[in-house]
Amino acid sequence: MKLVNSFIFLLIIAAVVFDSECSFIAAVSQLNSFRHDTDPGDPLFLTPLLNNKSLPKEEVRKMARVVGKQFLRVESYAGYLTVDEAYNSSLFFWYFPAEQDADNAPVLLWLQGGPGASSLIGLFLENGPFRVVNKKKLQKRKYSWTTTHNVIFIDNPVGTGFSFTDDDKGYARNEHDVGENLYEAIVQLYKLFDWSNSPGFWVTGESYAGKYVPALAYHIHQAQACEDHQDNIPLKGMIIGNGLSDPLNQLKYGDYLYQLGLIDENGLAEFHLAEAAGEDCITRGDMDCAADIFDSLILGNLPRSSLFKNLTGFDWYYNYLQSQDEDFIAPLARFVQRNVNRRAIHVGSKAFNGIEKVKGFMKKDMMDTVAPWIEELLHHYTVCIYAGQLDIIVPYPLIRNFLNKLNFPCTDEYKKAPRRIWRVDGEIAGYIKQAGNLIEVLVRNAGHLTPLDQPKWVYELINHVTHNSD
Repeated sequence: MKLVNSFIFLLIIAAVVFDSECSFIAAVSQLNSFRHDTDPGDPLFLTPLLNNKSLPKEEVRKMARVVGKQFLRVESYAGYLTVDEAYNSSLFFWYFPAEQDADNAPVLLWLQGGPGASSLIGLFLENGPFRVVNKKKLQKRKYSWTTTHNVIFIDNPVGTGFSFTDDDKGYARNEHDVGENLYEAIVQLYKLFDWSNSPGFWVTGESYAGKYVPALAYHIHQAQACEDHQDNIPLKGMIIGNGLSDPLNQLKYGDYLYQLGLIDENGLAEFHLAEAAGEDCITRGDMDCAADIFDSLILGNLPRSSLFKNLTGFDWYYNYLQSQDEDFIAPLARFVQRNVNRRAIHVGSKAFNGIEKVKGFMKKDMMDTVAPWIEELLHHYTVCIYAGQLDIIVPYPLIRNFLNKLNFPCTDEYKKAPRRIWRVDGEIAGYIKQAGNLIEVLVRNAGHLTPLDQPKWVYELINHVTHNSD
């Protein structure tokens, strides 16, 4: 305990000197400068239009339509939804109707992590209908989730990507704020689009969205339970990829890295000491302290390098087969910064924000848990948790550690459930365990950005879960 207290003291001193800001995504600076190639137009605020009862919804949808040959004739809609009038807090969304049987397709929301990472990362890199070739050109994606789902991408929380607020008080501080703002946005989207024949609504996301996804799902669950609720959101379940949901039980990197051969016994001892210090901070409710220790352990956003980098030399913690950092955000950022594209997606000259401010406001939330919400949701809805085999930052063994601690109706059944081999077209795609409403999946040969590494397999997984939930 004396060693742990000494370690905590050193971390607190460092936090005073350096304002630590943690993130599960590579930093990107605020991008509010752009070429004056075309008038970017004005941002489209849909909430006042939706509240105007004399304005037909068809007209509002027409205003939100994204037009431009650069989008390869893919139907989509985009704009801003006001979620807190007091601070003019608005969430940016981009919606793609399913390419096949949109009227009867599930509605699916995708949320990126961070905190503070734009969901356009998922759209352009992982599961949207196209990917960026260069700043002027897109290419169709073969295994897009929009083929069989009505997919919404939202820059969440407020201040992320194109989303914004006029007052610092409008930024989310915790998952209650996140859930409330997202709920306001989804309610408005259900008014704007006709999803009456859809078999249900799914909340999905990855990384730090391991908190966002349960936050929204739990908020919907509570709202639907109220006898006087007026807004029906037909929640079916949630799907989380490589998600941080329960830091107390996921802050156990040492043993994992040792088994991979990336650290030796001495490094393992250093990790165990830091992990014990972080656990002590969490149990004492000192989330600032816990976030600083987590940063020093693996994230490395402090001016000094993380323990992980010092011992392994790795700059990259998304895939243990790759050691060097990869700037995957720059191409999509350059594309969306072109005025012709800003005009098309109705953001005008609004800044495309970096992660710095959002993650600063969310720091105390970093090491908090949403496990109790997941336990409650497992009583009522499908919960699918998938993980890439090669991830470091939120690896499969640590996800298993948190899942094994959950208390839900099928806890014992889950622990005893056989692990089945999952094949796609005869090839081993991964392994699946299922008990009650919980589905646990390991995706083979994939890292943190699992849909990017194994698009076909994850596409098949999402289709199976959302189309066979009953």
